[in-house]
Amino acid sequence: MSDENEKAPEGQPTEEAAAQKEAAEAKADAVVAAAGSEEKAGDVQQPADIAQTAPAPAEAKKPLSDEEKAALKAAALEKAAAAKAAKAAAGGAAPAAGGEKPAAAAKPKHEEDPNKPVWEKDPVAPEWQDGASDPLTVALKDEFGDAIESARSFAGDLTFQVRRDAIAQVAASLKERHKFTYLIDIAGADYPKREPRFDVVYQLHTFEANRRIRLKVATDEATPVPTVCGVWRAANWLEREVYDMYGVRFEGHPDMTRILLWEGFNGFPLRKDFPVEGIDTGSAIYPEYYQETAGPVAGTGTGWKPPKPPAPPEPPAGDAK
Repeated sequence: MSDENEKAPEGQPTEEAAAQKEAAEAKADAVVAAAGSEEKAGDVQQPADIAQTAPAPAEAKKPLSDEEKAALKAAALEKAAAAKAAKAAAGGAAPAAGGEKPAAAAKPKHEEDPNKPVWEKDPVAPEWQDGASDPLTVALKDEFGDAIESARSFAGDLTFQVRRDAIAQVAASLKERHKFTYLIDIAGADYPKREPRFDVVYQLHTFEANRRIRLKVATDEATPVPTVCGVWRAANWLEREVYDMYGVRFEGHPDMTRILLWEGFNGFPLRKDFPVEGIDTGSAIYPEYYQETAGPVAGTGTGWKPPKPPAPPEPPAGDAK
């Protein structure tokens, strides 16, 4: 007589175990059907594996070997390179062959908000334009020909490059015929690597037309520029300042002497080769220790200082109260 509680032979599940297994499979099928997580295998849909729905038991983490670490690092580097290449391709700048960097993409054109007030808009720098068609250029070309070497316009202001020997005649014509009666300034400019090295720049203004123009003359240290003191009396001090700072001389000037520095000063402070740290100028103001024409020289000086004034005499002891 067999016992109901007798254990089944090994490898054969009992009825209770079989029933529990069937219940678990049915429950898993219900969960998969409810979630709709069916996987396709070819053209046949099969339910997901029960092991995928059930949480995997926690496994103890094993330390990675050196080979595994190297493999993970290589995979990460390969993934990063692929992502970088995909990003470059999406931006329209695929990496060039040979490891060269791709050309930079063109900067998008700045668009200003039309509703902004004028004082908040970004300024737009004008560009140099050819001034040959300007009526003033045509008139000067007809009068002086090749003496007007070039004419360019920047922001509406004309700049004429004038031949050095014709500057006084051009200036007189601009004042008398074209009413540029106001000489704003005369300045110098130094270009050490250029021949000729210096520019003399004249800023003129006409009140009738409310217009400003610029004249430029090129010269070197040995060649003087004709003075325009006979056209504008204000040119006297302005030309002296250009001489004082740059060493450019003006032929026919009534008093071609320094105006800011003393006669005999060694050098011209606005030249590009003048020492930035300056030179020994303080000691040279004492003519009894320096020749009048020598001027200060860098690194020189006697170290002489004016003596201290004598101390006042002490009052007699009897007068002390």
